[in-house]
Amino acid sequence: MSTYKIAVFVGSLRAASINLRLARALEKLMPADFKLEYASLGDLPLYNQDNENNPPPPVVKLKQLIADAQGILFVSPEHNRSLPAALKNAIDWGTRPWGQNSWAGKAAGILGASPSAAGTAMMQQHLRNILAAEGVSVLSTPEVFIQFGEGLVDDQYNITNEGTRKFLQGWVDRYVAWIRKFND
Repeated sequence: MSTYKIAVFVGSLRAASINLRLARALEKLMPADFKLEYASLGDLPLYNQDNENNPPPPVVKLKQLIADAQGILFVSPEHNRSLPAALKNAIDWGTRPWGQNSWAGKAAGILGASPSAAGTAMMQQHLRNILAAEGVSVLSTPEVFIQFGEGLVDDQYNITNEGTRKFLQGWVDRYVAWIRKFND
């Protein structure tokens, strides 16, 4: 395969999201044949079963992004000890209508950043449970819980802490190998 398309789901809708900054920094660590495309979660209406057989255009676009991707990357904060509502909404739309689950058979990786030392451990556990039920194969180790401090990622999306950069490069290398293995 010459290019691997990676659908990126950033769980935060904030323009200044630290998880978006982390995703952009990870993008710089990816090899040249990995092309990341970011899902637009803020454009999705709330899931409503009444609309699943005639989905709104943002939902059609989301499902196509997932279908076209060779891999999925989730980079998300933790909201109230679980995943953000916008991310859960996107997952729900991707599974519907019944028999048209866009997530099934995909390979994924999960990371998250938080100002807290606890990071995003509960969000990641909940997300892994949901994705397992939808047939997504998630890279299991190493788990990544980033305590995000001021200046960890600069304005050019470079990781400024050498130890963190090396750790994340190691994770990216495992993720890349996981996606290649899953698709080749």
